[in-house]
Amino acid sequence: MRPTVSLVLLFFIFSSGCVNDLEKKKATNSFQKEKKPLIAKHYYSGFPLAHDTYNTISIASDGKVYYCLSSQPIDKGGQYYVYDPKNDEIKHLGDITEICGEAGSKSIPQGKSHCNFYESKGKLYVSTHAGYYEMIDGMEMMVQNPPEGYNLYPGGHILSYDLASGKWEDLAIAPEGEAFVTMTMDTQRGQIYGISWPYGYFLHYDVEKDKLKNLGKVSANGEAGKPGDDYRVLCRSMVIDPRDGTVYFSTSEGDILSYHPNSDSFKKVEGVDLCLDYFGEYDPTRPGSMQYNWRRIVWYPKENVAYGVHGNSGCLFRFDPSIPKVEIVDRLTSEPSRKSGMFDQFSYGYLGFDLGPDQETLYYLTGGPIYIDGKRVKGVDEIAMGAAKGLENLHLVTFHIPTKTYTDHGPVFYEDGGRPTYVNSIAVGKDGTVYTLARFEHEGKEIEDLVIIPNPFDNE
Repeated sequence: MRPTVSLVLLFFIFSSGCVNDLEKKKATNSFQKEKKPLIAKHYYSGFPLAHDTYNTISIASDGKVYYCLSSQPIDKGGQYYVYDPKNDEIKHLGDITEICGEAGSKSIPQGKSHCNFYESKGKLYVSTHAGYYEMIDGMEMMVQNPPEGYNLYPGGHILSYDLASGKWEDLAIAPEGEAFVTMTMDTQRGQIYGISWPYGYFLHYDVEKDKLKNLGKVSANGEAGKPGDDYRVLCRSMVIDPRDGTVYFSTSEGDILSYHPNSDSFKKVEGVDLCLDYFGEYDPTRPGSMQYNWRRIVWYPKENVAYGVHGNSGCLFRFDPSIPKVEIVDRLTSEPSRKSGMFDQFSYGYLGFDLGPDQETLYYLTGGPIYIDGKRVKGVDEIAMGAAKGLENLHLVTFHIPTKTYTDHGPVFYEDGGRPTYVNSIAVGKDGTVYTLARFEHEGKEIEDLVIIPNPFDNE
């Protein structure tokens, strides 16, 4: 779901004015004065239309960083790139619409990906999503009435990329003209799982059998539903128990659902849910937050459990599927956010959450409030989509699981003092370098592109 036009304009005016004011005053809060900022470097990959990317950045076994730059226009698809840290070079891997074989079809293009890359047997796997939408009843939705000369969105694709040959392969397409908003892969067993947008079908693709199954809607009518009735925000992250291949995902009502590849349907995990007081109180039928869904979740092999973060509260939790049990571990927001007691400004919470290369440390790119003259900068109270309600700083937080050590490594700035914004992705290199995608100004225009943050532990 997306906000009304008036709300979008209100937020644009607010954020633009606030950015200018903050840059002039060079305002910092007391925490920033105590903590040395992390200085990030941004790159221009060569795509002037680059828009916000969610999740789609990953490091492959070759040590290179693969990522997607999204596109909003009706006549241009999203783009895939790879960054080689050894040579400090970026290479273009292709236009998503062209890779899907839809160039020239005059269909709504493949504007982005909304998932990580997953590597299995020398190939990367990824899925696709639309980037161009239609305003319906004041909200941004999948196009139902395409402009003259254009066709409806054909559906999201599952793609593979051969690391050795550089060849793309189109494997499958989502039914009902749906896009992939969520995808994960059991790389050991060759099983891919997805949740479609906007209706929220649960999809299972078997790579070896080349077979796609639609298991039905996961929660009412998903984000195609009517607010206050059958609307349900959809889970953006799934986790696989590598012991038996079961995949787990959540719903806006707080249920945890599971699916085994040998099953004919997904089911509710009984005796546990995410309706915790610490997460806040929500109406699952209303847009504007991830509700009781977890925002992002990863498997922690040393304990055979999953660690996840709830988007709005920023609470870190531990999910043990074998009991089953969910328990709060800590609040993983930035130190200024912990002190303020307020939720962060991104309405859905942050997707930049992952287990680091040591397989013990969680890395989290989250928000931190900004203060001017001792007063916290406040954005709009509500917004009907996953978006920033106001301007905030970007912080890099780590959590060492064995010792339960929380560290806020401080705010992240560009060399010119600018702030990375709309950060919802992360990949951590073996040397501790953190890669993400964020907004910055390039040749007088704001775009979103590759950003590199140095090893935070070298900043201590």
